[in-house]
Amino acid sequence: MKGPDFLVIGHLTKDLEEEGYTLGGTALYSALTARNLGRKVAVVTSAGPDIELKLLEGVDLLCLPSPTTTTFRNIYRGEGRSQFLYHRASLIGVDAVPPQWRALPIVHLGPVAQELGQEMVWLFPHSLLCLTPQGWLRRWDKEGRVHPRRWHGAEKVLPSVDLLIVSEEDMRGEAASLRQHLDLPHISVVTQGAQEATLYHRGKRYPSPAPQARSVNPTGVGDIFAAAFLVRLAETGNPHIAARFANTAASLSVERTALSAIPTRAEVEERLERSAYAHGNDICLG
Repeated sequence: MKGPDFLVIGHLTKDLEEEGYTLGGTALYSALTARNLGRKVAVVTSAGPDIELKLLEGVDLLCLPSPTTTTFRNIYRGEGRSQFLYHRASLIGVDAVPPQWRALPIVHLGPVAQELGQEMVWLFPHSLLCLTPQGWLRRWDKEGRVHPRRWHGAEKVLPSVDLLIVSEEDMRGEAASLRQHLDLPHISVVTQGAQEATLYHRGKRYPSPAPQARSVNPTGVGDIFAAAFLVRLAETGNPHIAARFANTAASLSVERTALSAIPTRAEVEERLERSAYAHGNDICLG
């Protein structure tokens, strides 16, 4: 049986809602997106006994035991979001990653609550390494309200990163200092939900327009974008094709709710083809 070729590391989360909770976190959305796009996925995470993991069917899952699960509440107001962190699962150290998973072709580091140490970046010198650093750009007060945080040491870490994906929302306040380091990774992308993204590559900036979409639920859209970009980049080596593919995946996801938001490859390619026809352009699907 084929072993995994896509590894994602980070906390699964409980996202509280009025009627209970949904399972979330970068690790979940990235893993399910990569799986839907044809990758064999492995996940290293940490969570408590209070969540069901059956959603990750078909994924090689290593879940470190924890007394609790990382728990957020997101409150959306217009274009902004207030976020509260009520619980945090156990940290994930480099020793938790099985040796056979340290040389997988594709790795996505997705901290959501400072659960990964920065040394995790150097564990994968032979992989295509993506970092979505939102968990390193957050701090929280005694009430659990999440605030922007300056990422100290970014200039030492980012040159070892192949792909950095960060949202405009995550680079507010103290976290805005990350903007001065966007040229350090091989490729950087700044997202704005399902709107136009900006690609930084070889010292230049490129706008990457997104298809028009009716926003129903923005939860997880950035993680879906990141995983889709990473999968397509691995397939083509072309960040512009990858950005177009990821924007299309994000435009599909934002029109849906919960985990039904994660598109299949067929759905993404169909929308790409329709977009190419509408604009009279040829889209290379690689």
